[in-house]
Amino acid sequence: MLMKKLQPLFSELEKTPEGPFFNPWFDRDREHDRIPGAPKIRRNQLQAYLAERLDSARYLFIAEALGYQGGHFTGIAMTSERILLGHHKPVHGIPADGAFKTIKPERTSKKEVNEKGMSEPTATIMWKALYNLGIDPYKVVLWNALSWHPYDPDKGLLSNRTPTDSELESGFPSLQAFLDLYPDRKIVAVGRKCEQVLDEFGSSYVPVRHPANGGAPKFRRQLKKMLNS
Repeated sequence: MLMKKLQPLFSELEKTPEGPFFNPWFDRDREHDRIPGAPKIRRNQLQAYLAERLDSARYLFIAEALGYQGGHFTGIAMTSERILLGHHKPVHGIPADGAFKTIKPERTSKKEVNEKGMSEPTATIMWKALYNLGIDPYKVVLWNALSWHPYDPDKGLLSNRTPTDSELESGFPSLQAFLDLYPDRKIVAVGRKCEQVLDEFGSSYVPVRHPANGGAPKFRRQLKKMLNS
């Protein structure tokens, strides 16, 4: 029943936009994935993550696009392999069961890429802020205005690039399918690009600074203010 609810979204996620994009749920990164079944692992992990929040979610945190250090290998926005595997608990206090509990988390990158799994600064700041502010991670769904991973074709799949306005527009159907799963929840726009997209949707939202590139302190202050308002 839960998977039936998620099907419209996953039907949209299967439609990779034209251009240099990686689709982690339906495509294999032949150079960096550790096994051929990596896309299915990422698909299952995203399904578990979303399904476990269908009833509990209160906030939708939406950033710009999937990154190579995060969702490229986990399938989940702003969530790195080290978070899923519990490697950040000793350092940042981020437990391994914060993303999902119904299945066992797995890494999909080769150990040669990174011994402990990929680590994304934005993901670490986001998850650490949630725990430090006492926010139950099952009340938050992390997502992106553009679902897929835009990479620099000159640098390869282990790179990120800023999507164009037309590329962001190509992600509107998948974003709408995501929002349809969680109606009437408070939307938090993480960064200007997401604000731009949500303005086009006519969605109300709370804007916060993107935590990357020195924005972490302001991001945390804005998040705390939002929770106390």
